[in-house]
Amino acid sequence: MDNNRRSFLKIAGITALAGIGAPVAAHLSSTPALASAAPQEGHKAAAESGERGGVRFGMLIDMRKFYGHPDMLDKVIAACNKVHNIPHIVDKKTGEADRKNEIKWIWKTPYANAFPDQSAVHSSKTIAGNDFLVLCNHCQAPACVRVCPTKATFVLPENGIVAMDYHRCIGCRFCMMACPYGARSFNWEDPRPYISEYNPDFPTRMRGVVEKCTFCEERLALGQQPACVEAVQDSGAIVFGDLNNPESQICQVLARENTIQRSPAYGTQPSVFYIV
Repeated sequence: MDNNRRSFLKIAGITALAGIGAPVAAHLSSTPALASAAPQEGHKAAAESGERGGVRFGMLIDMRKFYGHPDMLDKVIAACNKVHNIPHIVDKKTGEADRKNEIKWIWKTPYANAFPDQSAVHSSKTIAGNDFLVLCNHCQAPACVRVCPTKATFVLPENGIVAMDYHRCIGCRFCMMACPYGARSFNWEDPRPYISEYNPDFPTRMRGVVEKCTFCEERLALGQQPACVEAVQDSGAIVFGDLNNPESQICQVLARENTIQRSPAYGTQPSVFYIV
């Protein structure tokens, strides 16, 4: 990387960080190198980005239907991986999965990792003993969008999905640092050799770009449900729909069930809800 590119990334990073919401800025400022870039106008910026009308897609995951059925979790993950050409990165030395450099769109993690601010000493054994599905939250006030210097990640105004343009991504990884949910992955090498079953209907990525869940916007455009929803549609474990439409299925379920979100204190306004 030459000096001009380094200078651009440094300046762009500081400028982008100035627009993040204060709670997320606090998350970032725990890293000494970023502490001096804490914003002053974060609350105003977050409020402005959250004021969107029209359709706002969201997801509800009823984890009660997954308890005791780890195969359902794997089924959801496999469906997403297959549709989106997500590589299975393997450590060249051991031949086993490379957890450090893996690419994840939707994955499973313990409750304490998914909801660190809601974990208790005496948690229910049912909750504590099961893995939870996590993915990009498609926030209404996304920190990742604010820090991207090339606008490679952006909010679709027609539905609120946080989308990606892989051709504009320069691999600076500011979005990864800004996301408090760890929902983004970076391609340290060409991912294509690690794709076991290629789907010609979805583009592959290249070395040096970031990727994440897109709520299957390409499937929504065809009138289909996201792959994860379709994978367990018989159980109704995952509900997807318009959060701004009171008549939608997801709004009706949210109205009658007690739900939680991942780390709402960051002020990002996640669009993914959980029943635990």
